[in-house]
Amino acid sequence: MITLENLRISFGGIAVVKGVSFTVASGASFGIVGESGSGKSTILRALAGLNDDWQGHIIFGGMPLAAHRGRQFFRQVQMVFQDPYGSLHPRQTIDRILQEPLLVHRFDRAEQRISHALEEVGLPSAVRFRFPHQLSGGQRQRVAIARALIAEPEVLLLDEPTSALDVSVQAEILNLLSDLRIERKLTYVMVSHNLAVVTHLCQQIGVMQQGEMVEQLSADDLRLRRIHHPHTAELYDLSMTLEEPL
Repeated sequence: MITLENLRISFGGIAVVKGVSFTVASGASFGIVGESGSGKSTILRALAGLNDDWQGHIIFGGMPLAAHRGRQFFRQVQMVFQDPYGSLHPRQTIDRILQEPLLVHRFDRAEQRISHALEEVGLPSAVRFRFPHQLSGGQRQRVAIARALIAEPEVLLLDEPTSALDVSVQAEILNLLSDLRIERKLTYVMVSHNLAVVTHLCQQIGVMQQGEMVEQLSADDLRLRRIHHPHTAELYDLSMTLEEPL
């Protein structure tokens, strides 16, 4: 579904992504983990079409992508951001927030689609006419996921989707995302600084350090500490000393 070949991104002459390559099969999930400033979110933004200044090759569904994407791409690929409160319009009801992608992509049966989207992410119908500030953090992120799914995409790009949530809510959202990927046969690319979160949701993991992907391994290899690069080992050992979120 997605192939990156030698992706390079610079800001102000400073290289922040240095020749990253990886492949994500259709229906699979790939996690990118690394410290702040390692380049992981920059990769996600280039994939999403939010940054058009990059070099290398991005191939989606077997077709090379240009820097500027068309309407069809933005229906097939949707993004869930880190902060659900910041990504939802504060002066729009949940109903209006969910209607917007339907209008943009010219979908019919808006009523049924909105009701189904809320049900799919485990939200009651009463939420529909509330504003984001009237919801909990977990509910807001469920709305953000519903907004991404309502356009019936093939790929979800997840930018630290649980890092702004309480630990008690993180597992609920991760389990929801895991179930939705299987039910809808979605392809995920997720970035996070939390190895435990990435291992819970993703089958394959790429480890970033200073703009380079220094290691790629499976979630099973990571759980069994079959690790080769010292930075991966450092992140693994650090995650063991922090509170386990799952």
